[in-house]
Amino acid sequence: MAADERAKAASTGSSGMVRPPRFRLDQPRAPRRRLLPEYDPEAFGRFSERIARFLGTGRFIVWMTLIIVVWVLWNIFAPTALRFDEYPFIFLTLMLSLQASYAAPLILLAQNRQDDRDRVTHEQDRKQNERSIADTEFLTREIAALRMGLGEVATRDWIRSELEDLMRDLEDRRVLLPHESDEGDR
Repeated sequence: MAADERAKAASTGSSGMVRPPRFRLDQPRAPRRRLLPEYDPEAFGRFSERIARFLGTGRFIVWMTLIIVVWVLWNIFAPTALRFDEYPFIFLTLMLSLQASYAAPLILLAQNRQDDRDRVTHEQDRKQNERSIADTEFLTREIAALRMGLGEVATRDWIRSELEDLMRDLEDRRVLLPHESDEGDR
């Protein structure tokens, strides 16, 4: 009894009003009943793409042509009791209109899904291109810095030419002042 009283006291505020029960956030909610059936939009989209791909093939045109030819021939040459669509072929017209009324939205849905995929692909390509441009600009700056740095570095050929110039200067001094070098040795 004490536990029931504590639970009742916890659910009432200081004003004595009853509070609604709190939902626990660490547990999933119970599924609600829905009036409309649930469907997976991705599954429906894949289904519409398969139909749109089929409707865009020569196989579909051949099958549709065969069905219409058999329909017309049956309703012209079959015994009167077995004919289900007389000459103006109103039922055939209704069936073709029904097929077209479903085919057009399915094709549009498939195109919209393809446009969405293309948009995502283009966005990824754009980002990759931006990264490539940034990398190329960075490498260009690095190469320019290396070239500038190499301009200040003494190369082997430059050092060799400087040493050769010094050797020539020393030889020129020795030729011009031979006796001074001899006196300095003594």
